[in-house]
Amino acid sequence: MMLTAELSLYPLREDYIPVIKAFIEEAAAQADITVITNAMSTQLRGEWDAVFSAVSATLQASADRFGKQVLVCKFIPGALDIEG
Repeated sequence: MMLTAELSLYPLREDYIPVIKAFIEEAAAQADITVITNAMSTQLRGEWDAVFSAVSATLQASADRFGKQVLVCKFIPGALDIEG
């Protein structure tokens, strides 16, 4: 089953832009998903397991590298048009 996720990352530090950029780069490097960004969030689309795996791997890598952060996720079953 296809899944679309909308992610917003909130690093708990003043220099947040490098953390967000690294998070997006890590997400884009994950296999078998489409990643689109805009000014407000990052969207991922792919098979259910691939999207959840990408979110998990990306958050873990970011937390290991940059410390505490908040990740807000919305999961929508189906393949929404995120390229829009």
